[in-house]
Amino acid sequence: QVHLAESGGGLVQAGGSLRLSCTASERSFGNCAVAWFRQAPGKKRVYVGGVTWNGGVKDYADSVTGRFTISRDNAKNTVYLQMNSLKPEDTALYYCAAVEGALVPRESEYSYWGQGTQVTVSS
Repeated sequence: QVHLAESGGGLVQAGGSLRLSCTASERSFGNCAVAWFRQAPGKKRVYVGGVTWNGGVKDYADSVTGRFTISRDNAKNTVYLQMNSLKPEDTALYYCAAVEGALVPRESEYSYWGQGTQVTVSS
């Protein structure tokens, strides 16, 4: 079992930046691929991007490529989502998820989820 907690959300103006963190207390987190998903009001939850267990491979959805960067520090049991050039359409509840397996863009593959952190981008 891996318990995840997101932090770093908030209200920011368009063009601004935020950094989200996803932290786990279990050392096994270091063996997990970790992905970020987001869910806007009235819409389905969608994949934002992810990172393999060792940080060697990172993947991004087309909508955030070039603006968002994922990194991880396994010594701190933390994965980060750096979000730059934010747009109003980035407004959503952001979740991190982990799986002791491959990095895939399908939420059904992820065993562990955080509660989410709200990101609101004003125009």
